[in-house]
Amino acid sequence: MTNAHIDPSGILDEALQRLHTTGPEHHGRLSNHAPMAVEALAAHGRAAAVHRWLDRYAPKLDEFPSRVAPVTDATWADALGDIRRAADWIDFFDRELAGRPWRAVLAEWWPRLLTGLYGAATHPLIRVGHAVRTLLATEDAAAEVTAPRLAELGQALGYWAARHLPVTGVAPLPGARRAADALDAVPPLAERRDIFPDRLALVTGLPVWADGVTEPESVRARLTELVHAATHRYATHGHGEATMLVHSATAPNAVLRVLPALPHAQWAPSLAAAWTAAAAVTAMYGAAAPRPATAPGSLTAEELVALALAHGDEHVIKLTDTALDVGDGPAFSAALRAIELSARP
Repeated sequence: MTNAHIDPSGILDEALQRLHTTGPEHHGRLSNHAPMAVEALAAHGRAAAVHRWLDRYAPKLDEFPSRVAPVTDATWADALGDIRRAADWIDFFDRELAGRPWRAVLAEWWPRLLTGLYGAATHPLIRVGHAVRTLLATEDAAAEVTAPRLAELGQALGYWAARHLPVTGVAPLPGARRAADALDAVPPLAERRDIFPDRLALVTGLPVWADGVTEPESVRARLTELVHAATHRYATHGHGEATMLVHSATAPNAVLRVLPALPHAQWAPSLAAAWTAAAAVTAMYGAAAPRPATAPGSLTAEELVALALAHGDEHVIKLTDTALDVGDGPAFSAALRAIELSARP
C-alpha cells in the first residue's frame, strides 16, 4: 500500500470542516462521498485541487440532520441502525473521542459495527477507512492529530451506527484457495433489484474463503490478496454495474486500512467480514462474463490520479485510490475501466 500524505497545508482540514456542517446523506439515501474523495486526493498529493473539486460536489449535499435524543451508554442498542438518529450518533462519538484515545474508541466499537457493515452500501465502513488512514499517517509522521481529522472519525462511526445493517442466512458454498478463484465462484444474482438492501436480501449463498485464518500476519496477507483480486476483477467485470461494483474492492480495502489500528484479536473477524462484503457485492453487481481489460501501458501513478481528478466522479476517485494502493498494471487497468464506464459529473 502507498503511504498517505498528511497534507501539512491544512487544506484537508479545511475541507473536512466544511463538510462537517453537511449531512452524511443527501437526496434520501445517497451517501455523502465528499469526505472520502477529498481524503483520497490529499493522500495522493492533490490537496491543491480539493476545494475546487468540493465546490462542484457540495451543492448536492443536505444540511446536517436534526437531533432526536442523545445516544448514551445505556440506550445505544435501541438507536443502532436508525438513520433518524444520525446526528445523535455523531454527537455520541464526538463525546467519546473527546474523552478517550481514538484507538480505544475504535477498538470498542469496531466489533459492534462490523456486524452491520452493509449499511448504506458499505459507505460508512469505507469512510471509516479513509478517516483512520489519515490518523495513522499523522501518527507515523509524529504530527499532532488535528480536530477536523478526529471529528471525521466520529462522523464516520456515527454514520455507520445509524445505518448499521447486518446480513444473516447466507449459506456456505464451495470455495477456493485463491481469492481470485473464490470471487470467480460467486454465483451472480438472477434477479436484480434497484435498492441495495433489497438486492442484498437476494444473496443466499457465498463461497467459503480464508476460513480458519487467524494468525495476524496471515490475516493481513489474505486481506491484501483479497483487495488485489477484487480490484483486478473490476477491470474485466466492472461493466456489470460500474458504480456499485467499486465497493467490492474499496470495502475490503477500508478494512485493510483500519487493521493496524485494531487489536490483533479483531483481525480474523475483520477478514471474514471483508470477504463476505466483497463476495456479496460481486454477486449483486458483477458482470456474469468478463470483457478484455484496458492495458495501462506506461501510465504512471501521477498520471492516473490526474485522469481520475479530471473525470471528477467520486467513485472513480475512490477506486483509483485503491488501485494505487495495489499498485500494479491490472489495478491501473481497473481504474481506467472505471473512468471509461462512469458518467462524468
